[in-house]
Amino acid sequence: MRDYLLTFGETMALMSAEKTGPLAHAATMSVGIGGSESNVAIGARRLGTEVVWCGRVGADPLGELVRREITAEGVDARVTIDETAPTGLMIKERRTTASQRVLYYRSGSAGSRLRPSDVPEGLVEGARVLHVSGITAALSESAAETVRRSVARARAAGVFVSFDLNYRAALWAPEAARAFYRELVPLADVVFAGDDEAAIAVGSADDPETLARGLVELGAATAVVKLGARGALALSGSSFFAQDAVPVAAIDTVGAGDAFVAGYLSEYIRGSGMAERMLTAATVGAFVCSVPGDWEGLPRREELALLTAKEPVHR
Repeated sequence: MRDYLLTFGETMALMSAEKTGPLAHAATMSVGIGGSESNVAIGARRLGTEVVWCGRVGADPLGELVRREITAEGVDARVTIDETAPTGLMIKERRTTASQRVLYYRSGSAGSRLRPSDVPEGLVEGARVLHVSGITAALSESAAETVRRSVARARAAGVFVSFDLNYRAALWAPEAARAFYRELVPLADVVFAGDDEAAIAVGSADDPETLARGLVELGAATAVVKLGARGALALSGSSFFAQDAVPVAAIDTVGAGDAFVAGYLSEYIRGSGMAERMLTAATVGAFVCSVPGDWEGLPRREELALLTAKEPVHR
């Protein structure tokens, strides 16, 4: 029986300043990894879902770091080594205690050269869910074609398709993103979008219900609009499902949207209804916000109740 989640995309090395302040004065930095699709992969795996991730990295120590970290999380990592391009890099600056900036060094990277052959034959066809992101489509024409062909393979095989718009202004203009969104949304069983991203796709900035309805009118079977601290709203068929955010003292919100998707898709694969998918998604997103890092705070399934526990010490 098909029970694994398949996803693919670029995962980069991540350098983070260890202290708050201007990056130019950072004396020490930590080194890790980060990437939207691998964040989803790790999040779903920690919740007990079998996951396969495909990606391309350089033949360098940073590429080895990416492969090792994802594999160490129990994800089946199918990694293509590119001998002629470096692994991408992003650097995180925490300018104040309440704001941060992420700098990307990915032009010409190995990950941006992703191609359809990096997702082997049979892998899409054997999955329960294929998850793709707008970030990958924005990297290059070959990466966009990888998304198109993988989604086409999934549709032909009856595989559930998940699409997160994941707009990045540094990668493409809103007009280019809108064109691609309108190509992919009708092919997706579930579409995830922040309210600002949904507005790009539907062509107007309205209230969450109107945005969700607009995505469904474009062809999505289910639309989930992520609203950050305001929670999330889903529209499936003619029914709306509202989910409040799970209260947490936020430290680092990067990766929260990916965590939300991981929680939702993991519950979908378990056969859970919409209410449970949305609650788990919001809970997993809250966990990620509670610690520094893009994915390190992702919870195991047995930890999901910790945020609402009355007893702070567990023995």
